[in-house]
Amino acid sequence: MRYDPFQEKAIAAINEGSSVIVCAPTGAGKTAIAEHTIERCLERGEKVIYTSPVKALSNQKFRDFSKSYPEKVGILTGDVSINPDAPALIMTTEIFRNKIIEKESSLKNYTWIIFDEIHYLDDIERGSVWEESLIFLPDHMRILGLSATIPNVHELVGWLKSIHQHDIRVIEETQRPVPLHFFYQCQGKIYDDLKELSRHGYQSPQWRASFHQRLPKTVLVKPNRPDSLIRHLQEKDFLPCIYFTFSRRHTERLADEMRGFDFLSPEEKKEITSLFEHLCRQFDITTEPSTFDIRPFIERGIAYHHAGMLPTLKEVVERLFTTRLIKVIFTTETFALGVNMPARSVVFNELRKFYEHAFMPLKTRDFYQMAGRAGRRSIDTEGHVFCRVNPHELSVEDLKRMIFSEPEKVSSRFNASYATILNLYQKFGEKLYDVYSLSFHNFQPGGSLREEKSSRREKALHHLRAKVSLLKQLGHIRKNQVTEKGIFAAKVYGYEMILSELFARGILEQLTVTELGILALAVVYEPRPRMNRPPLDRQAKQLQNITNDILFPILRMEKKFGILPATKLCAFHLSKLLEGWMKGEDFNRVLQYSEADEGEIIRYLRMTIQVMRETLDAPVSGVLKDKLRQTIHKINRDVVDAEKQLRA
Repeated sequence: MRYDPFQEKAIAAINEGSSVIVCAPTGAGKTAIAEHTIERCLERGEKVIYTSPVKALSNQKFRDFSKSYPEKVGILTGDVSINPDAPALIMTTEIFRNKIIEKESSLKNYTWIIFDEIHYLDDIERGSVWEESLIFLPDHMRILGLSATIPNVHELVGWLKSIHQHDIRVIEETQRPVPLHFFYQCQGKIYDDLKELSRHGYQSPQWRASFHQRLPKTVLVKPNRPDSLIRHLQEKDFLPCIYFTFSRRHTERLADEMRGFDFLSPEEKKEITSLFEHLCRQFDITTEPSTFDIRPFIERGIAYHHAGMLPTLKEVVERLFTTRLIKVIFTTETFALGVNMPARSVVFNELRKFYEHAFMPLKTRDFYQMAGRAGRRSIDTEGHVFCRVNPHELSVEDLKRMIFSEPEKVSSRFNASYATILNLYQKFGEKLYDVYSLSFHNFQPGGSLREEKSSRREKALHHLRAKVSLLKQLGHIRKNQVTEKGIFAAKVYGYEMILSELFARGILEQLTVTELGILALAVVYEPRPRMNRPPLDRQAKQLQNITNDILFPILRMEKKFGILPATKLCAFHLSKLLEGWMKGEDFNRVLQYSEADEGEIIRYLRMTIQVMRETLDAPVSGVLKDKLRQTIHKINRDVVDAEKQLRA
């Protein structure tokens, strides 16, 4: 295989035994470096771990690598465990973090760890997991970090060098193999120049907006018709196209608006229909209503893809897309994390998304994660990116910043969970607080003044001490020793507060198999905003009262200590659905018990299985273990069975 210069540099450094952080645009060929690392480890009889930020990407990598290295690849994602002792092991970053901070780590024989999308260190909800993984990385392991552009990558590597005593090199590539050409649809017209967009798209008879302003809501603007844009792409031979939107429902609505298009020749129609039917049989979803719903679109070369779909149907769509017979796919941003999913064009339906507390213009990094899917290497001379601009919502300055600014710096999100703290306390006791000095949070300046860094450090340490104090008050730590309750809590990341209290009070032991399932699902489930609360039966109400009586005092203590984010309450919205499922009812029948999407339901049922498997690893009685295994068996069937999907 012929490598690009940046790939050659990275591979040479890896061959010399150095850790490497590679920053390159989406589609530049970072995966080839990961593949070389895996091949090298396997040839030398060494073991390697590959981590990814999402389970879907882990599953995709498992399939890809299994084809390249038969019988040598395994996967661990919590709800899936296939060939867990394999020399090349794929896992989510959470699983890796959990393994390295256990008292007796099981990673002694693994020499390399590949962090795909290492810039997830900056993710508000999950970034701390990446940071903890890097802090506690065993001395014998080397790192290959893959990322889109990180402006402060040298700061990141400076931190890594300060805590790990081995060579770590930065390999940067700024050029895309296929350059991007930007277009803007505004007030029904298409522009390929920002000045022209500003001059014509941001004016009306009543108003002339400046470069920094948006048009007032009182000014009428001409609509941007999606079908007109798709027709333009078809006429210009800019298909296939990935059309991004930030709403699950919107993907299906937009696809429905395109029913008038038929992008396929009779031969292509025959080919894609045959493949679609074959894949649906392979995944056993031929009779699913959602399969019937999407089929008319597939036959026209159109598809949609979002997290609310059946995971197996999503995979069918992904496989169809790689054949290049799908000419337009309407999808949410998670599609941008996939591999081997480029297109000739990318369209942004909107240029704002919800960040933490409000809708904001897209971050540059997020924009390019998606825009980078435009342009297929060795096929296209350039990729085409179309931005649908609403002058009521976005100024030209916002647009310029989004597209032409340097991507945002990666910042620490260090915020150790209760389970992480308990695992560390078992190792370090009261010296646990020294761990903070190893963090990226401590390393980063945080401001121009020394006092600002000192204040930032004090706040972080105060937060850590507050969590330890709460754990001591609740009996997880006594006389500087982690108690049986604390050892249990250390095994169930994310749900340690409620489950450890139920364990310590003997309540888990008393629950029936069905009640264990209802409880575990309520522990993990997070209803979407404005979702209706269904009426609960006596069993679910009783469990809700028990969990609320436990959690309300904990929430008051967290508020007193200033601990954020607060522990989540249990949500019993899917109790009736779970009860029906555990009785053996058909999946489409139990869907009537909830307004949640089918893909969302499956995801939470798989999370339920995962939390019960973590509980099995905790110090619980044989009786409870038997009940947990029975519960898992009743839930983990048909469309919920993630391993079945991977083996298909």
